[in-house]
Amino acid sequence: MSESIRRNLGLAAILIALFGIGFLTKPELYGDPGWLAGNIATILQQSAAIGVVTVGMTFVIIGGGIDLSVGAIVALAGVWSTTVDTQGFGAAGMVFTALAVGAGVGLVNGILIAYGRLVAFIATLAMLVAARGLAAQISGKQTQLSLNATINSLTTTKLLGIPLIVLIFAVVAAAGAVLLNRTTFGRRTIAVGGNPEAARLAGINVRGHTMLLYVLSGLCCGIGAVLLTSQATSAQAAMANLYELDAIAAAIIGGTLLSGGRGTITGAIFGVLVFSTITNLFAVNNLSTEAQNMVKGGIIIAAVLVQQIKFGSLTAFLHRQKAVTAPTT
Repeated sequence: MSESIRRNLGLAAILIALFGIGFLTKPELYGDPGWLAGNIATILQQSAAIGVVTVGMTFVIIGGGIDLSVGAIVALAGVWSTTVDTQGFGAAGMVFTALAVGAGVGLVNGILIAYGRLVAFIATLAMLVAARGLAAQISGKQTQLSLNATINSLTTTKLLGIPLIVLIFAVVAAAGAVLLNRTTFGRRTIAVGGNPEAARLAGINVRGHTMLLYVLSGLCCGIGAVLLTSQATSAQAAMANLYELDAIAAAIIGGTLLSGGRGTITGAIFGVLVFSTITNLFAVNNLSTEAQNMVKGGIIIAAVLVQQIKFGSLTAFLHRQKAVTAPTT
């Protein structure tokens, strides 16, 4: 049995254990099949937007990078797509705007990192600040309502009993898994993240591929913005707060190495579901957000420590960043 399969089975066991904790703490709720089914549907809906963003983040990390700007990109794409002028073009105009803004900002990130030779931390941190600021400027620091019934119905409309927002999440996750595991693009991503110099000698355009990874991440942010706007029926500059940390954490929990070259989309999705289930469990038990964040932080630290012990991934990641910034002769 491969390590990724063992890890995914372990994450599935954690999910079952979380529901077991829920049954012990709230048996009157978790013991009701009808309530339990509805609660699972709620968890899946809450996972949709961050799950799509995590797919893009996983590609970036496997490729040896990091993207701290994903939450800000989601906010900018959501705000831009819900302006009065954009909504005048209907659902198609809103979706196109969100995807174009997401991919465009991702392209800027990619150019700065791949061709401007900026450290990914610095480039995407600067974009985080800039994108949030532009979103606040566009919205006037106000919440913008989504008046488009088609966009808003993505959360309420069901196909075969499954909300469309969850189906979109599943399609993006499946497409990401196929792209990573069954295509040349995926193999090049793993090669670039594992050893960029060897990838270059093998004929891979490392800079061009790195740029495309950030475009893909931005595109996923655009999709996430549409889903999040549908759920809230609005958009604002503060939306998707800390999504970058949640996406990175989910990818790491799912087995993606910080140093790059290793990871799976399936594992990352399990990571998203674990965090969403923890959030839901805390909400059901009326526990504070602060306690929830402490538990999440502990899980992230534990996952990184396991990676460090097994693969030395944190050390390798820091060495990679040091090498990127070293002057060339």
